[in-house]
Parts: sequence; structure tokens; C-alpha cells
Amino acid sequence: MSTSLDTFDWFSVRQLQDSGVLRVEDGNHGEYRPRPHEFGDEGASLFVRAADMSDNRILFDSAKAISDVACRRIRKGIGFGGDILFSHKGTVGKVALAPLDAPEFVCSPQTTFWRTEDEGILDRQFLFAFLRSPFFIRQWFVRKGETDMADYVSLTAQRELMVPLPPVDWQRDVGLAVAAFDDLIENNRRRIEMLEEMARLLYREWFVHFRFPGHEEVGLVDSDLGPIPEGWDVSPLGEACLLVMGQSPKSEYYNDIGEGLPFHQGVTDFGPRFPTHTKWTTVDKREAEPGDILFSVRAPVGRINVASDRLVVGRGLSAIRAMDGNQNFLLTQLKEKFAVEDSIGGGTIFNAVTKKDMESIQLLKPISRVVEGFEAAAGPMADLIANLSRQNLILREARDLLLPRLVSGELDVSELDLGLEAVGA
Repeated sequence: MSTSLDTFDWFSVRQLQDSGVLRVEDGNHGEYRPRPHEFGDEGASLFVRAADMSDNRILFDSAKAISDVACRRIRKGIGFGGDILFSHKGTVGKVALAPLDAPEFVCSPQTTFWRTEDEGILDRQFLFAFLRSPFFIRQWFVRKGETDMADYVSLTAQRELMVPLPPVDWQRDVGLAVAAFDDLIENNRRRIEMLEEMARLLYREWFVHFRFPGHEEVGLVDSDLGPIPEGWDVSPLGEACLLVMGQSPKSEYYNDIGEGLPFHQGVTDFGPRFPTHTKWTTVDKREAEPGDILFSVRAPVGRINVASDRLVVGRGLSAIRAMDGNQNFLLTQLKEKFAVEDSIGGGTIFNAVTKKDMESIQLLKPISRVVEGFEAAAGPMADLIANLSRQNLILREARDLLLPRLVSGELDVSELDLGLEAVGA
């Protein structure tokens, strides 16, 4: 039987904190904040910023570490597994759940942890679902412009936000239903990551260490990229690929109702990214086809993904297609070459590359027999990656459609068939 949030009591974060149910705390400001020289690739704890949050996950691999000296000075914002992080300054509204086995981390001054301290009253998974729902988003959205600075929802303002307390059994049912989507999305993401790593290792074996089939019979010669096998060549991207540089259409061509093609300005780690407010455009001169490589050309430069549908590329993006059709080889080569973002480009305000910069990128051009062998080996991996990516797009859409109805009680969890294994198959 469905219910409604309107029938339950709502409490302010401050009330829940005073009663020991919830704890909300941001990172250290001022004199306690880590100093620039205390950051590094290794340290006693990780320092999580809004930039280290994506797709409801904390990207611990990208977070900088802080030294033991800095950790001893930290007075608040010390995170634990199970905490829910909320970005509240500059980029407002990102939400991410720290896994229970999360490494040691602290919040930056721009992030806040929300910690359930009594799961007999407030279920963690329900809270995670609620913080992603319109019922919470609407609350912080009206508060984020209260200062003259960048968008900001202060800790004081967060403690005035309201949270419902339905019966905990109902909370758990809702939390588990939403988590079922999250878990499958995460499992697919890990499978994609593993497949991409397999392709990368094969590429490195054949095209970095030059241990390709038959390499024993081939000597090395000098090239612009260093020693390469005899018979191989080096060519600029502009000669080997079709390149489309994005451009922003005039405002009169945009719409919010889905007419024309989706307009993309950048790339995230899980797919093409829409602008802050999803736009479509009837101008389709600068477009990518399904399977084209999407390469970010502005801040950061070198973020890479693949277009799943036909789309218009914005100013921060380029679309790349191999002229010889060996798209998997080109994708893996570019990912290997630009494993570190912003390794090329320049700019006084933000990093960027021009079409001339892109066209001059030097690419390895092996003999066709070896490339075809790689395509034969990596092709099935690429097909499975594409299928898993499509599944995740469908799962995200389904989750985001159902989430507000589940949290509000409009949709009864018992009415759902969560046989999610077949989604997108």
C-alpha cells in the first residue's frame, strides 16, 4: 500500500543533530585547512573536493593526499565509510556515498558529510535517496544564491533544511529499492573498467613494448615517437582521422523540449555530459555519430569517451573518427597517450587546445596486419563495454524517474519487480 511523505513528520537538520540522529559537518576552514605544500600523491589521508565526486561516487583515485602534519591539525570534516557527501560551494548539489570500506578521508571546506548516527530512526540508504530527490534539491536550490559570492549553501543554511522521518521499515524498503539500481550501475561500471584495462594492457604489450605476434622477426628504427618497428610509421591525427571541433550554436537554436539533437559540451567518466540545463539544438553541422570518440578540448583537455548516439558537439568538445575504420585501436591509443589530462594545451584562464593543436598530435601507425589483430582481440571487449554502457544509461534513467516516486511514497516498493539483471540486454 502506497503512502505519502505529507503524512510523516519532517524535522530540521538542526533538530535531528541535537537529538543525535544525524550529524552534518563540513571541512576545515582558515588556519586548520591543509597548506598547499602538504598535498601530494601519498599521505596520511585523502582530501575530498567537489571535483572528486561524480555519478554519486567519491573518486578516491583522483583525490589528493595530505600529510600527517596536516591531519594532526584537522579539527572537523573527518569522514567515515557510510557518510554521504554533499558539495555546497561553487559546484552545489553533488551527492556521493562513501563505501563502508572507504579509505581515510577528510572533507574540503566546499564539501559536507551527512552521517546517520541512529539507523534505527534514519536509514542511511533512505537518506542517500532523499538527498538526490527533488524534495531535497528544491530546498538547497533556493538557498544557493543567498550570498554575493559563488553559489553557496552554508553549514548554517544546511542545518535549516528539512528531512522526513517515515517509519524506519518503510525507509529501508525505499533505500534498498534505489540501492538495487545503484549496485547494478556500479557493477557494470567495474566490469567496464576491467574490460578497458584488459584492452589497455594488450595495447601496451603490442604497441608500447612492441611484443606483438611476429615481433621477433622485426627490427626497430628511429621515428618522431622514438624507436618503432621497421615498416611502421608515424602520422598526425589530422591525416589519420576525421576531426570535428565543437562550436556553440546561437541561442535561438536551443530548446528544452527535445527537438533536434542533444547538445553536449563536455565528457564525464561515465558518458557524454549535458549542459547544466539540458539543451537540444536544431543546428546539426558539427555533430558526432555513434561510435565517434569524444575528446574534451577545454579544461580539462584529454578527457575521452565514446558517443552512444548522434549528437551536436559544443565548444568544449571534439569528435574523432578513424579514416581506416580501426576505431578501437584509435580509442585505446588516445587513452594511452592522454592518460594524464591536460598534458597538452595552454591558455591564460583555462587549458584549451585548437584544431591545429589536435591535427598535429602524432599517432603511431603500425602495419595493417597488427592493427587488424588488435581489432579482432579488442572488438568483443568494445562491444561488451558498449552494451554495459547502454545498460547503465537505461538504469540511470529508470532510477531517476522512479526515485522521487519511491521517496514520496507515490509508488509502493512492493509493486516493483526489481529483476534488473535483464535491463538493456
